[in-house]
Amino acid sequence: MRKQVIAYLHTHWDREWYREFEIFRMRLLRVFDNVLEMLAKNKIPCFYFDGQVSALEDYLAMRPEREELVISLIRHKRLFIGPFYCLVDEFLTDQTCFRKNLEIGLKTAQKYGCKDFIGYLADTFGHSQNIVDVLRDFGIDKCMVWRGVNDFPSEFSWCGMDTINLVRGYFNDIFSLKTSIEKKAEILKNNLDKIAEKSGNVLLLPIGADHLGVETDINDQIEAVNEILKNDYFIRLGSPFDYFKRIENRFKDFVWNDELRDNSKTFTLQGCYSSRLDLKRENIECTYLLDLASRFVKQQKDNSYNTILEYAYKMLLQNQAHDSICGCSTDDVHAENKIRYKKIKQIANTIIDELKFKNHFEEKRILNLSGEAYSGIIEFKTSRIIEGYDRIGFENGFDRYLLTDTQRIPVTEDYTKINTYLADVENLKPDEIEYIMPAINKSDLKITETRIENSNISLRIENGQIFINGIKFSLYDFADLGDSYNFGPQKDDYGTELHIIRSKPILKTASRVTLKIDFEGRWDVIPLFVSLDKNASHLHFRFDWINSQKNHLLQAVFNLSNSIREVFSEDMNILIKRNFNPEYDIRQNLPENRGIEVKNNTAPMQRGLLIDEEGNNLGIITKGLTQYEVFQNKLFLPILRSTGQISNPQNPARTTPAGPPIEVESLQQIGRNTAEFYVFFGNHNAFKDVLNHVYNYIVV
Repeated sequence: MRKQVIAYLHTHWDREWYREFEIFRMRLLRVFDNVLEMLAKNKIPCFYFDGQVSALEDYLAMRPEREELVISLIRHKRLFIGPFYCLVDEFLTDQTCFRKNLEIGLKTAQKYGCKDFIGYLADTFGHSQNIVDVLRDFGIDKCMVWRGVNDFPSEFSWCGMDTINLVRGYFNDIFSLKTSIEKKAEILKNNLDKIAEKSGNVLLLPIGADHLGVETDINDQIEAVNEILKNDYFIRLGSPFDYFKRIENRFKDFVWNDELRDNSKTFTLQGCYSSRLDLKRENIECTYLLDLASRFVKQQKDNSYNTILEYAYKMLLQNQAHDSICGCSTDDVHAENKIRYKKIKQIANTIIDELKFKNHFEEKRILNLSGEAYSGIIEFKTSRIIEGYDRIGFENGFDRYLLTDTQRIPVTEDYTKINTYLADVENLKPDEIEYIMPAINKSDLKITETRIENSNISLRIENGQIFINGIKFSLYDFADLGDSYNFGPQKDDYGTELHIIRSKPILKTASRVTLKIDFEGRWDVIPLFVSLDKNASHLHFRFDWINSQKNHLLQAVFNLSNSIREVFSEDMNILIKRNFNPEYDIRQNLPENRGIEVKNNTAPMQRGLLIDEEGNNLGIITKGLTQYEVFQNKLFLPILRSTGQISNPQNPARTTPAGPPIEVESLQQIGRNTAEFYVFFGNHNAFKDVLNHVYNYIVV
């Protein structure tokens, strides 16, 4: 029986990757000029523009005269855009930003007249189970995926949503190959046979690839291929929406209610979550600051900031596109990412300063925007010397109130010390504004050369080893033969433990104490600053060092009592449970056959994790450390991964390239690095409490 094939024309448009944004935009002009011409002359029935709108906005910024044609094509269902603003990574983008991505994308798509939408996620490196509910909240009831899907049929129900599995992926450049039509038909038949194994009588075939244009003779080529394959397949051009209509009864035959991170059929490139951790830190900080500014705007009912907030969110979403936030692009691309992050912080901090100034938010006043009561130690800055508060440092600069006042300008004489103080906050209610009070409770802090503790938690150094409430903590250094996509382990390298060479207290106040611990690395001294606030249930760890070593992985290691079998970690602002085989050893399972990516025991997280199983308890909140690993009774937290190529053809973890072998020097992370996280013990409520303390939504 001859099977019907619905083929949709598309291009997968990474705004930036192995070339920079402006270079790719110049290519976009040529690619999309051709698409619009073919649509206008009815040479192709329709075009699917990669499920996003940012590429269209980038195009129209250079070709504003084409807007009328674009609107006409969209309204006649010949050009499909959205629902997303851009294609972000699902595991490194929190739910607030993912919703913003849909909110901005849908508003833009609907402005141009688009009414039909699919959750199109063809190339993201695996899929979060929590995005399905978000899609539903925006009225989207269908989805398309590829990476992370196991041996599934072409159609399945994913967390209750009708979902298409692109069995052979979105990347299909067969019609653009410089070969005979007979050879193209042969390659197509091989692909269609594999799709047919997972499909019914109707198949879906993407035609397009990364930054690829549509062949001007595509209809003639399809006609010729149909003649060659006339006993097996008939290909006709259409859209993914046509396919959904034809196979609507097949989705319930296979049900999957979990995340999609399996790499047995597709590469999920899990090393991305520890590549360029400097970008991950910036992403978390900007996500938090923009959310804080947005909450302040909403609380003050000041709509004058809506446009600037959307502008800032667009920049953040551009940086969250998977090839950007995952750290697998050129050095120049990531340099531009950092400029965007700086702009976002400038905007968010200025909004907060202006709202404080406009509302006469006096010095030493505090506002809680978290939605829950807050208690704990907070930092605040002032140019004044004030009594009754612990002063922990200063910087030189201008008073921010002076900088915000449009009726005044700073002069040299205004340049002064800006002091940082600690204050004690007790039970500050949501949306209440209070005065910061000096510390009123007796301190429970103790610190020596080798110990830091309060009534809830302790860290001690004993015989050159660190123990946190009895759990051994250490630093390990591993060789990394990989690239931006995958950690590349040496078969018999189980790491070198770094030794402590000295420790000493560097801060002693009634509200906070800090112990400095120096580790001796292979080439570098790595200082760790451990701080503890009075009455706090968590320790604050901050590494700050100069990395001069290449091709290595530096990990913080926690030795628990028993083998670790399950970990809860944050995904889209929700704790999800992942199960692990603690005895699986990546080094003893490196692939030999082509086309295989090694299975691993790593996983992504957003802001933290919790281990709370029989015999094991540990919680961690991080500021931009977005990956963890399990092996036996050890939890590994990468604080630096240093490699030098986008895709290393000799990576032992992956037998096929995942991208171009471009050398990228800044991927080695040479120079200053920081890593920051918080350690606590307890259950899900404790996780929530510490998370709300670290990301506290306090304006002061």
